[in-house]
Amino acid sequence: MNQYCIRGAVTIEENTAEEIRINTIDMLEQILKENNISVNDCVSLIFTATKDITKAYPAKFAREIGFVNCSLMCVQEMYVEDSLELCIRAMVTVNKEENDFKPKNIYLKEAKKLRPDLIK
Repeated sequence: MNQYCIRGAVTIEENTAEEIRINTIDMLEQILKENNISVNDCVSLIFTATKDITKAYPAKFAREIGFVNCSLMCVQEMYVEDSLELCIRAMVTVNKEENDFKPKNIYLKEAKKLRPDLIK
């Protein structure tokens, strides 16, 4: 069994629980789909959120779509001047049998600016 990490990030429009919910779920569903994995492949999921996101924990919404048997953690993203605001980042650790699995990182909305090298 091999372990791999998949990164993702998304921005929200405003600091509300519903915005956090919708965008967290969208990001996670795209990570699952684009990497052809299921929640059962996931070992752990770490979220970071910028200091302006205070209305809900992203992990709460990950549980809604089945992330219940992996470890979940939410932490605050390190503050850097002039950095992207209202941003949720994720790092998913997965177990895969394949030796040639190539993780596809998912950056959505304004978070695409974080990784311009990944834009097709």
